[in-house]
Amino acid sequence: MLSKQHDGKSNRPNKKIKEIATSNDEFIVIKGAKEHNLKNLNISIPRETLTVITGLSGSGKSSLAFDTIFAEGQRRYVESLSTYARQFLETLDKPDVESVDGLSPTISIQQKTTSHNPRSTVGTVTEVYDYLRLLYARLAKPFCHQCGKPISSQTAQQIVDRVLELPDNSKICILAPIVRGRKGEYQKELIAMRQKGFSRVRIDGEVLDLSQDIALDKQKKHNIDVYVDRLILRRSTPAAKGFDPIRGRLQESIETALKLAEGLVKVELPDENTETLYSEKFACIDCGISYPAPEPRTFSFNSPMGACPECNGLGYFVEEPSNEDEDEEDLNASTTAAIDVWTKCEKCKGTRLKQESLYFKIHDRNIADLSSMSIERLAEFFGKAKFAERDLMVADRILKEIKDRLGFLLHVGVGYISLDRAAQTLSGGESQRIRLATQIGSSLVGVIYVLDEPSIGLHQRDNNRLLETLERLRDMGNTVLVVEHDEDTIRKANHVIDLGPRAGTQGGELVAQGTLEEVCANPKSLTGQYLTSKLKIEVPKTRRPYNDQHAIKLKDVAQNNLKSVDATFPLGVFTCVTGVSGSGKSTLVIDTLYALLMKELHNTKISELNFKSIEGQELIDKVIDIDQSPIGRTPRSNPATYTGTFSMIRDLFAMLPEARMRGFKPGRFSFNVKGGRCERCKGDGLVRVEMHFLSDIYVTCDECSGRRYNEETLSIHYKGKSISDVLAMTIDDATQFFENVPNLSQKLRTLSEVGLGYITLGQSATTLSGGEAQRMKLARELSRRATGRTLYILDEPSTGLHFDDVRKLIQVLHRLVDQGNSVIVIEHNLEIIKTADYIIDLGPEGGEGGGEVLIQGTPEQVAKLPRSYTGHYLKPYLRN
Repeated sequence: MLSKQHDGKSNRPNKKIKEIATSNDEFIVIKGAKEHNLKNLNISIPRETLTVITGLSGSGKSSLAFDTIFAEGQRRYVESLSTYARQFLETLDKPDVESVDGLSPTISIQQKTTSHNPRSTVGTVTEVYDYLRLLYARLAKPFCHQCGKPISSQTAQQIVDRVLELPDNSKICILAPIVRGRKGEYQKELIAMRQKGFSRVRIDGEVLDLSQDIALDKQKKHNIDVYVDRLILRRSTPAAKGFDPIRGRLQESIETALKLAEGLVKVELPDENTETLYSEKFACIDCGISYPAPEPRTFSFNSPMGACPECNGLGYFVEEPSNEDEDEEDLNASTTAAIDVWTKCEKCKGTRLKQESLYFKIHDRNIADLSSMSIERLAEFFGKAKFAERDLMVADRILKEIKDRLGFLLHVGVGYISLDRAAQTLSGGESQRIRLATQIGSSLVGVIYVLDEPSIGLHQRDNNRLLETLERLRDMGNTVLVVEHDEDTIRKANHVIDLGPRAGTQGGELVAQGTLEEVCANPKSLTGQYLTSKLKIEVPKTRRPYNDQHAIKLKDVAQNNLKSVDATFPLGVFTCVTGVSGSGKSTLVIDTLYALLMKELHNTKISELNFKSIEGQELIDKVIDIDQSPIGRTPRSNPATYTGTFSMIRDLFAMLPEARMRGFKPGRFSFNVKGGRCERCKGDGLVRVEMHFLSDIYVTCDECSGRRYNEETLSIHYKGKSISDVLAMTIDDATQFFENVPNLSQKLRTLSEVGLGYITLGQSATTLSGGEAQRMKLARELSRRATGRTLYILDEPSTGLHFDDVRKLIQVLHRLVDQGNSVIVIEHNLEIIKTADYIIDLGPEGGEGGGEVLIQGTPEQVAKLPRSYTGHYLKPYLRN
């Protein structure tokens, strides 16, 4: 299967591992680990190495890496803090392990989306945008947003001249803005103003007398303007010996205000309810437009000082659709969920910033221009930008931080992403790699980093740079533990730990550990057998023929970075959409094809798209996006409720003679409704205990002992098992247990076929990974009666899968096609790609360098195209 041969060389010498090491300086020593399915695991992991933990899905990798090593490291850190500090942190339970020695501080970098906050962007997460804001506050040149001319500072004399241009008899107020959008009580400042003889102040729009007691909420942001003077511009006043008393008074008042407010003054026209802000520093003489001196928050869309007032700094307006396709019992998510509709803010054009903030420029670029560049282009911009010697004295350190962070981001393979990209739109792999780059920038030493499949979503071409980043973390003096299935990563590791031998209750054991050669030489290691090609996924002997006339065709798609591409998706075949990260795969398939088909077939409202036409949509009757979003929104959702097997199990229990004799209906066996459940814990099996100044903790319900049901319900048994016992079974065990119930066992068998046999029927949906949720949805679709006219779309279904699980997944996907349906998969896994009937390859690069359809055809045709990176890496995999 795998044509690459290991060269037998290691980057660093491996430390010799004894059965259980004793030196905590050189090893992390774990004894008696029993978390989840780990079976009293004893293991030693060499420190300051790159160690890969691999094995089948569900074999216990995450239980060892995250739930034991990382969790114990975090727990010890929290316990080292004061009682006061601990009240703000999550209370962590001790992992089920006898001892963990040789542990240093732990940092987890997982696949979870960076942030669900719509205000969070790649720039804010990586702190690059924070340094950009600081750079613009120090070096940017202001321009008038009305005439576009450069803005220069205004003297007090020029401000007076501007005010005197107002009509005769105008009533004006001179105010000093001493506080602008800041939190605090400001008692000292108010007292100082009173002592200086000022009598009135305007706070948050309300005029108050300084002689009264004024109490401000220190948690809220305030604007405080001090009234310096009130006067009427009467030009008829005779000037004594050429001196204009109005001008003199105005000059004195404005100078006083400028001094109080550090160069700012407001001139209010109360009769017209208008006011103008003047600045000693930035103002357009022609238009009379003034800017306050720029600060970092002037360029922040999270501050009123910089945010667009129309969209409040979001850049878009989002219309979230209501999802009416909800399971009555557990509110499961639908596989045909509606689509969010995004509308760009017309005022700021999606930049998130107010107009004034966009007219500060460096090398003719405003901060939004730089944020919208790909990281690769932004790095080029700063690499070529020249700054005056005086500017460099101010900004040298800022520029170094920006360049370093951009370099780290390029190294982890996200150069195609822009800083203004919303963090919530990143895939799990992208967000993980961005956090990895941020950690490198922190330059920590002596830390244990625990990563969860950082290669996810990364094309083979970009893998080397990611591996260099992991090695750099290690070479800085850190221990890098990676849960991974990627072959390149396993081959680069100094130390490999293979868990198994199977998944779930059949896993949790140490199968093999040591160097790559030692693991490959171990006959018990399934991973080793695939790495040495003793086991392999075969290339199909024949491929399904495709017909351009029986296809869905997109014409002239120019969405995001796609460059007016045409794409043909033949029906009735297995199609893979490939290309380097950021080449436009998701834009083409999810954002365009899926959105358009949802609109055409299901009348779903979608965002505006840039394309010419779509053809062939009438050839299908349904489109389903089997994505990696959670299968349920509450902890009560689980595999049994989601797949519908729980209803069948409850019906079965209700039909038992003893249940019928007692009058128990199917609802009696539901933990979501009153009657059969334990009312002490409301069917959760856990009870929350309030800890006052500590975080609340959850303990097993002492009434039902975590079994969720009351004694009467638990007394009903099927083949010696209660309803609670059944929910605690793995899917593999339940399949055998219900083998005499054909419909039920068939549904459960489908879950096993997609590699989920190790999951328990009652496992909370919120604990499933994105890949597990996706395969759960796939299994539900497989168990439904096929129409033969359904189009299935999957984005990287290989996420979290071992070589052997990928083999099972391939069989499942091809079975869907054999039933007459069409399957489109966005994928980087070459084992899946090589089995495709048809490939659409995008590129050649990511971001602005991508967006082209390089080739559409069979894997063999793609492998022959010199400019296709996919073809280059695919070629060796086509040799059986």
